[in-house]
Amino acid sequence: MRQRKLLWHIFPAFLAAILLCIAAVTWYATASIQDFFVHHVGTDLTARAALVRARVERLLADPPELRAFCLQVGRESLTRITVISPDGKVLADSSETPESMENHLQRPEIATAFAGDTGQSLRFSKTLNEFMLYTAIPIRRANPGGAATVEAVLRLAVPVTAIDRALAGIQVRIGIGSIVVVVAAGLLVLLLSRRISRPLEAMQHNAEDFARGDFSRRMQASLPDSASLEVASLAASMDRMAEMLDDRITTIETHRQQLDTVFSSMIEAVIAVDNDERVIGINAAAARLLAVDAGEAPGRLLQAVVRNIDLQVRIGRVLASGEPVEEEMIFRDREGDKLLQVRIVSLDDGRTKKGGALAVINDVTKLRRLETIRRDFVANVSHELRTPITSIRGYVETLLDGALDNREVAIPFLETVLRQSERLNAIIDDLLALSRIEQGARAGGIDLREGPLAMVLEAAVQTCRIEAERAGVGLAVDCPEGILATMNDTLLEQAIVNLVVNAIRYSHRDDVVTVAAAIRADAEGKPQVAIAVRDTGCGIAPQHLPRLFERFYRSDQARSRTEGGTGLGLAIVKHIVQAHDGTIDVRSQEGIGSEFIITLKGRQA
Repeated sequence: MRQRKLLWHIFPAFLAAILLCIAAVTWYATASIQDFFVHHVGTDLTARAALVRARVERLLADPPELRAFCLQVGRESLTRITVISPDGKVLADSSETPESMENHLQRPEIATAFAGDTGQSLRFSKTLNEFMLYTAIPIRRANPGGAATVEAVLRLAVPVTAIDRALAGIQVRIGIGSIVVVVAAGLLVLLLSRRISRPLEAMQHNAEDFARGDFSRRMQASLPDSASLEVASLAASMDRMAEMLDDRITTIETHRQQLDTVFSSMIEAVIAVDNDERVIGINAAAARLLAVDAGEAPGRLLQAVVRNIDLQVRIGRVLASGEPVEEEMIFRDREGDKLLQVRIVSLDDGRTKKGGALAVINDVTKLRRLETIRRDFVANVSHELRTPITSIRGYVETLLDGALDNREVAIPFLETVLRQSERLNAIIDDLLALSRIEQGARAGGIDLREGPLAMVLEAAVQTCRIEAERAGVGLAVDCPEGILATMNDTLLEQAIVNLVVNAIRYSHRDDVVTVAAAIRADAEGKPQVAIAVRDTGCGIAPQHLPRLFERFYRSDQARSRTEGGTGLGLAIVKHIVQAHDGTIDVRSQEGIGSEFIITLKGRQA
């Protein structure tokens, strides 16, 4: 292969790049200008069509008047106007007699207009022997009791000859400018290429001396004054190459120490072994997992460090085959069973391509537990949302099948749809409220302030007053003056409201729901506030109490849905109380009633 000087590598490449850029700019500018003109003309045609559509619609029943109108308007506006019937026949045209024109149903803009949209097309007209821009809009006829139909299509067209002339002029000017730019750029590139190649030729001679073992000469001193900063820096770097060897060794050692630090700081358990199944390295996480001393493990056999047979077998398999292994396995230690995700890969020593194995172990016990919780939550949400959606769909389908015309049947059906949609909205609102509470807790806690508790309890009971009156249930508040609680007023009120609403729904007529507060001491003797919501309703069976605060859990499925509950009220209460660093307990007996007790930080003023 014939070698060429650097100059003749750089110059043609730069020149070709300039020509390519000019061609791309020319094409892009021409296309953009054309698109701009076509879009502008198309918009103008659409506006014109909209102005004459009403008149054309009135004249559809009078073809002679329609043709005269199209001829007059087309001559005055220098626009070709055509009206086409649904069968593709031309009813009127401002340039030709309709009888001599062919069927227009297959024209793209006509087909689009009959489909109900505004159609537009740019093509050559055989009738006028030039390129035309067509815009077609539908003329609709309203049908009693149904959707409007397209009665005809109004099409307007103008020639695009002016656009072509403008583009031709622009292309000529761009071409002349391009020639001037290419000549000037070629001379400049030639000069720059020569300035780049001369210093490199000087460095070549010095590099030949280095190849012969003569390091006495310095490249930087032999460079011409025209050398660029990059070339001068390269020469200086080559001059410093020998001095930098020691620095490179030091840097490599530093990097090794940094890698050791990262290795030991990883939260994943990592074990490296050689081909003889001797431990090369083990980090602190692996030492804790295997209950060994990380300092004593290197050099020992794998069997002496790892007492888990399954892990030994998998590492041995990778050492034998070289194929990576990624599995989950059960690991038993003093803390119980753990689910571990193990990935084992071969180590490459750079020579034999087989220098041992590396095992990375992750404890995914909590992750899998969270995934199970997430799946259960998704399943519950899907079930709760599916019920009202199914009901809404069934009633709507019945209405669409004919029941909508029967007012006596339709109104109860629509009322049911409304109730189910309200239930769906309530579920979504509760889910969003629960999410906001959890996010607030994760973000560093909610805003808690010490304040009078009586005002919050009174506000909560007042909020529930209308529902209580509707159910015939009385409400009572027993909160001594001077009780102060560390709380978020809004969230605590929401929790009390949820408990009171539950109590109302599960109480009998003429029962009384009581909200009481008192000061009591905790296990350390510190004061705290106990808020109790009591009812004398149907009560809760003992087997339901442990799961009462789970999301979507209901002790009485049928009654809960009848009463309009979402299954999230008590879950919201639990998360609000947890955000207050408080506790909530429940006591209940079937047939006697229930008592929910919230405990918060507080004191007597």
